Amino acid sequence: MTEQSWKAFSVEISDHVAEVTLIGPGKGNAMGPDFWSECPQLFTQLDADPEVRAIVLAASGKHFTYGLDLAAMGGEFAPLMADKALAGPRTTFHDTIKRMQLATGAVADCRKPVVVAVQGWCIGGGLDLISAADIRYASADAKFSVREVKVAIVADMGSLARLPAIIGDGHVRELALTGKDIDAARAEKIGLVNDVFDDADAVLAAARATAAEIAANPPLVVQGVKTVLDHSRSAAVDDSLRYVAAWNAAFLASNDLTEAITAVFEKRPAKFTGS
Repeated sequence: MTEQSWKAFSVEISDHVAEVTLIGPGKGNAMGPDFWSECPQLFTQLDADPEVRAIVLAASGKHFTYGLDLAAMGGEFAPLMADKALAGPRTTFHDTIKRMQLATGAVADCRKPVVVAVQGWCIGGGLDLISAADIRYASADAKFSVREVKVAIVADMGSLARLPAIIGDGHVRELALTGKDIDAARAEKIGLVNDVFDDADAVLAAARATAAEIAANPPLVVQGVKTVLDHSRSAAVDDSLRYVAAWNAAFLASNDLTEAITAVFEKRPAKFTGS
């Protein structure tokens, strides 16, 4: 793997396992420009590195991620929300969505299995990210939310495309339509996570152990298993991602989106009007 300094991640490789850690720089490892630009590069490099046979994806601090960094990414929304934002800014925003989708897509498409260790909050884009992984573990204090509906956004980074195959249609609809929070016990019950461990140290240790087990197996066979498992759903996922990118380029701009973002920064409940 190419020696490189990352802003949103730290990377350590040992015994054929790469440990990738979210390090921000946003509060709660919120996903800002550095995350969206670096994630595709990083996982493409890990995919190509013959020394890497499995990947642990973890996070620094008390929380896995707060999801999209609205403050840092606000500039991406501004042209779309401007007066008379017609084909030009909508096309640009469509391109932005497609570019950002490459981040979670790189995790899903990486031939090296990815084992995620989640502690604390895993919100919005965090669900998009972990749904792209192969195996998910959580600490007992973990909480999950497909939060986008609360900020007047149709989730477009992969959770709506990938979660149905993981937790089933009914659970996806409940989480995505309500934006509710669920704890680790509920996440395990519905199959979002494979297992729950006492704390952040225990869940990371479990992820490392599973990655080591995978890395001990024949690497090309492991890659073959993942490729075959992914094959049956890859076309449906790709189609869903293309569709939601077009949908949000057309319909994301709204008074409700402005209200939602304003309410977040003013720390108050939003009042939506359907306009």
